[in-house]
Amino acid sequence: MPYIERTLEPVIRRAVQEFPVVVLTGPRQSGKTTLLRHLFAAGYRYASLDTLDVRAAASDDPRGFLALYPPPVIFDEVQYVPELLSYIKERVDADRGRAGQYILTGSQNLLLARDVTESLAGRAAMLRLLPLTYREMGGVPHTPLPWENGASREPTAPVYTHLWDSFLQGGYPELAANQGRDRTLWHASA
Repeated sequence: MPYIERTLEPVIRRAVQEFPVVVLTGPRQSGKTTLLRHLFAAGYRYASLDTLDVRAAASDDPRGFLALYPPPVIFDEVQYVPELLSYIKERVDADRGRAGQYILTGSQNLLLARDVTESLAGRAAMLRLLPLTYREMGGVPHTPLPWENGASREPTAPVYTHLWDSFLQGGYPELAANQGRDRTLWHASA
């Protein structure tokens, strides 16, 4: 399956350069692991805590586990071993000025967010990856949205042209019944 470029890529790259820890959450199957492996495969070790034996090693001996995976490292599905976060904090505090030490992923989970906030406050950038956007599916993830600065008047991606038209029209019966009306003028006058 070919990789689909994500809008969040430059944000993640910047976060890795500014924070010791980057936490990427989001729903299952939204592409967290694929995105991180695409961006950081060359420079980061990788461990999935979704695998039972890896999870057991991290849970049974967190210090030993972290010694096996020194930074920079990606720990995938960290919500399975939340106690690992306090040990990561200890490691980060020993080298606080070093950005990009740990990248952690987890499914959208309120308990994970709470644990990260409590353990890694001020040390971690919290990012969320949602499923593909229309721009990403259309192959133009960094094209400005029509209302953003630098956007052209005409949407460049056919995949969201229909979506943008429906946003402009809204659910107003008059606009739906009179497709030829100037929507911008109508909205300004309503």
